[in-house]
Amino acid sequence: MTDGKDAMTDLRQSAQDAVRGLRARKPHLDDDSIDVILRDARSHYAWTDKPVSDEMLNTLFDITIQGPTSMNTCPARFVFVRSDEGKDRLAKSLKAKNIDKMRAAPVTAIIAWDPLYWQRLDFLFPHEDRKPLFEGKEKYAHDTAFRNSTLQGAYFMIAARAMGLDVGAMSGFSNAIVDEEFFAENGWKSNFLCNIGYADETALFQKLPRFEFDDVCEVI
Repeated sequence: MTDGKDAMTDLRQSAQDAVRGLRARKPHLDDDSIDVILRDARSHYAWTDKPVSDEMLNTLFDITIQGPTSMNTCPARFVFVRSDEGKDRLAKSLKAKNIDKMRAAPVTAIIAWDPLYWQRLDFLFPHEDRKPLFEGKEKYAHDTAFRNSTLQGAYFMIAARAMGLDVGAMSGFSNAIVDEEFFAENGWKSNFLCNIGYADETALFQKLPRFEFDDVCEVI
């Protein structure tokens, strides 16, 4: 038992040292880096034919999955649609104005979530049994999954931009059709779609307005 406690203490110390070391090496991002991922980033609607490799998709996932979720539930699931056959299937769900955008993108990611995500908590949250919090509690399980898969979708977009990719998220589609077409067997549920690749910037228009701090924020 002592050995187990010592091992846990060592793991905690290593985790703390890693964070302190990272902060010492890189206290914050420079302005250009912040511009790339958020401040001057744009949603894109037109694409070049430069491909996105399997290696890049793996790296993108490896970065995304490190983002925090409540109780480390990690409910998001990702389907990368790249083939003509896959795009034909996905096109069935899209509003007409989004079909060409999807077909032109090198890859369209379906950001989804697994309703049975909580059954993996023995792996994801091994130090305490949290499954009873979700079993038989459909609304709580759903809300947790939808909230956190949406967060993971945002991490996905920021990670893609950080890697030098462009993104264009889409919600103009039928979730029911996507779920029937892609998830009839595993029961996953679609959240939103995101085109990824290398943008053709000639399709951009001016950036739309954003709120000022005082418009929507309070400090209490």
